[in-house]
Amino acid sequence: TSGSLSLDARDLDLPALNRNARVYVLPCIAGHVGADCAAVALSEEPNKSKDMVLIVDVGTNAEILLGNETRVLACSSPTGPAFEGAQISSGQRAAPGAIERVEIDPATKEPRFKVIGCDLWSTEPGFAEATAQTGITGICGSGIIEAVAEMRMAGLVDPGGLIGSAEQTGTARALPYGRTHSYLLHDASATGGPKIMVTQGDIRAIQLAKSALYAGARLLMDEFGVDKVDRVTLAGAFGAHISPKHAMVLGMIPDVPLDRVTSAGNAAGTGARIALLNRAARDQIEATVHDIHKVETAIEPRFQEHFVNANAIPHAVDPFPELAKVVTLPDVSFNAGGGGGGGERRRRRG
Repeated sequence: TSGSLSLDARDLDLPALNRNARVYVLPCIAGHVGADCAAVALSEEPNKSKDMVLIVDVGTNAEILLGNETRVLACSSPTGPAFEGAQISSGQRAAPGAIERVEIDPATKEPRFKVIGCDLWSTEPGFAEATAQTGITGICGSGIIEAVAEMRMAGLVDPGGLIGSAEQTGTARALPYGRTHSYLLHDASATGGPKIMVTQGDIRAIQLAKSALYAGARLLMDEFGVDKVDRVTLAGAFGAHISPKHAMVLGMIPDVPLDRVTSAGNAAGTGARIALLNRAARDQIEATVHDIHKVETAIEPRFQEHFVNANAIPHAVDPFPELAKVVTLPDVSFNAGGGGGGGERRRRRG
């Protein structure tokens, strides 16, 4: 069923609830755009927005809403688990010891980072003592996003996503890795700890994930007939930890002023609480979902075109003028062999 459900708790084998309790299940918008997305719509109310808002609930399948008070569109885009640290060579879930923030000095190519459970940067006094108990165990989703974006801003990665060699980048942290290269973020192997690197495979995994996300958003923009959005809302627990600047450098989201990218936190949970406490809100979302039009990414030829263009960092075709106001990306190009000097390095805006 796609409609809402009202059930007895005893019929659902929920022993933690009173047997006489009632369970309300929000309606689905469409296949793969389920009740959690309906809850986001209830919480964020894009159908009441004066401006064009893009709402992205980031997960293994990104659920995306685009619209304003005139109409709302929705789609689901298969981003995969890379944003959650899976398919990443040193990836892990967000837990104490995981690298969650990364900065790379564009001049020296030297990194510094923060780990979950410690407020200090790795270059600050007391960091080693503060992380002695948890250790530095890997890199989580927000950390890999920042690492790849910082590598792009530091000229370690070219627009196609290729990591340069030590000779091309000017840093010994660019290490041979099979037939490609990797970037050494942290090395504790001398004391029996892990060697945490960003590999070419990690870059590709992030490119595939962010391309699917951007292509879904761009497809909704095509359907709506707009070339830009006014603001972007990142939903979900993971969305709350994404840096807007790094997300835009990667090309995860369309170009908007950075102060127009906000986090809604667990918007689906907020919507569920609204529905729990307000019967009128249940009626409201049941009516609203019927007016939300789902766009099928799987059968739309333009999705593949947008996906291919979005593989570049940040994008092969779409301009990012707002990003260019705050970030200057190095114009570098690295050949697949990794030899040579990499040619002249120029810098371009956005």
